[in-house]
Amino acid sequence: MKKIMLVIGLVTGLSLPSMVSADVKQIARFKHHQAISYGEIKGDLIQPLSGELSTQLTAKGDPIALAEVKLLLPTTPQKVFAVGMNFSSHISSPSKAPPPLFLKLPSSLIVSGETIVLPEDANNVHFEGELVLVIGKQAKHIKESQAEEVIFGVLAGNDLTERSWQSSDLQWMRSKASDGFGPISSIITVGVDYNNLLLTTRLNGKIVQQENTQNMIHKPAKVVSYLSQYFTLMPGDLIFMGTPGRTQALNNGDTVSVTIDQVGTVENKIKR
Repeated sequence: MKKIMLVIGLVTGLSLPSMVSADVKQIARFKHHQAISYGEIKGDLIQPLSGELSTQLTAKGDPIALAEVKLLLPTTPQKVFAVGMNFSSHISSPSKAPPPLFLKLPSSLIVSGETIVLPEDANNVHFEGELVLVIGKQAKHIKESQAEEVIFGVLAGNDLTERSWQSSDLQWMRSKASDGFGPISSIITVGVDYNNLLLTTRLNGKIVQQENTQNMIHKPAKVVSYLSQYFTLMPGDLIFMGTPGRTQALNNGDTVSVTIDQVGTVENKIKR
């Protein structure tokens, strides 16, 4: 696929992919003069759009300078799902078995640039760089062949996990879903091949994870179809798709970033 360079202005907390295909779109949810809407990013401008993810998004009004808007969480999900053990380089699960699943919470989510304030007794919090799917249509009992129609786009995400709590608690709720434990990029990327993207996690600038999403054991289509057998997927719902490689504990003052080629970056600083 022919690629072109996307040139953007510098906006605090915003990181866009450096290379995108001509067919890829960048959609953000933003606030401008107290009004909240979706918009398509074009260079250093954002074109306001009317409608929601579940409807046809159409241009409305004049473009606005990105520097004049505040980017918000890209969706307001009812549900935030996550897949575990989805890369053999991390922890593998049988490819013919159902995907191992757990839940995060909408209140876990923060955007790139926000500080992650850890609970006082969270002493073993690890990064987990991940691809995040954005659901665009209501779906129930769909086949794998129909999943692509349901996935609106993708984000870069960080499935923060408190390992000590993960091993001691009855459920993973506290270890996976505490406030701030779900950083995601601000911009939804539409039109990329999410089955073939390079994911890179950096800790204080050093690469600590790097792998292609083509190595996912349970592919997005399988996960979306499986979830739809038990849950009604709604527009804006998110699915964290699992982390590759090794992870390690984060310290006060650390900066962790997750970059997915053609998609973008989520970067946050840790505070205790």
